[in-house]
Amino acid sequence: MHHRSLQDFLNSSRDSLRIGPVAVILVEDLIEADSTIRHHLSLGFRQVLVFAPHVLDLPPALSETVHRIDHDMMQDQATQTVINSLIRAAPGTWFYYCYNAEYLFFPFCETRTIGEMLAYHGEEQRDAVLSYVVDLYAGELGDHPDGVALEDAYLDRSGYYALARQGEDGHPRERQLNFFGGLRWRYEEHIPERRRRIDRIAIFRAKEGLRLTADHTFNDEEYNTYSCPWHHNITTAIASFRTAKALKMNSGSTFDIDTFHWHNSVPFEWHSQQLLDMGLMEPGQWF
Repeated sequence: MHHRSLQDFLNSSRDSLRIGPVAVILVEDLIEADSTIRHHLSLGFRQVLVFAPHVLDLPPALSETVHRIDHDMMQDQATQTVINSLIRAAPGTWFYYCYNAEYLFFPFCETRTIGEMLAYHGEEQRDAVLSYVVDLYAGELGDHPDGVALEDAYLDRSGYYALARQGEDGHPRERQLNFFGGLRWRYEEHIPERRRRIDRIAIFRAKEGLRLTADHTFNDEEYNTYSCPWHHNITTAIASFRTAKALKMNSGSTFDIDTFHWHNSVPFEWHSQQLLDMGLMEPGQWF
């Protein structure tokens, strides 16, 4: 179903948000929009919302399956505008959000649905899921100058680390860390400091008064924690070409990068087990 604006969608289809979990795909350009949508449909989301420029042309099989909403994702605070509007419209619903050329993986996602994972997570009294945004990149930039290649995708096998997240009082915040690594770490001279983190609270349960901030955290500090106080919880990974795209499409960095490949590059296997084995997501107590 095609909607001309966010407000048009809320006016006509707000009730569809009651049936979660809902995937929200924010399309910044036209690269791999179709594959992003198909991937998230395969995970078992009950609704998929696609916010995209009006020039995006989806094949009928997809346009009839998702809510296609015209929205300029290059506007200032576009992500917060969309997500916070959906939160206000559907408290109690589980949401997930990502950008085009990003692909969610969670433990055992090949055999279990996102609904099953969130049912378990909710039983553990958790209302948010920490995601690590794991940079993917094309192995051969000569063949893929935009840095994106699903069939030739690589990721870094090492170089990930975490630092304590400081509160306003100067003390570390409880069960919160800032995570770094991937292309944002290796090419940090081209990345603004505020955008170098790879952690994102990408999955959350909406509630009254909840707001997403510009750094992908929420105004409720418990939502920003990686686990509950008593044991580890599920975390997920978002395999993302977004940084590779930005580095190769930005005139200030593209000519400095002939290849993203280095000695710690490994082929991406498009399977959750690889990410589990690398420690890039956590099953918690869910087996």
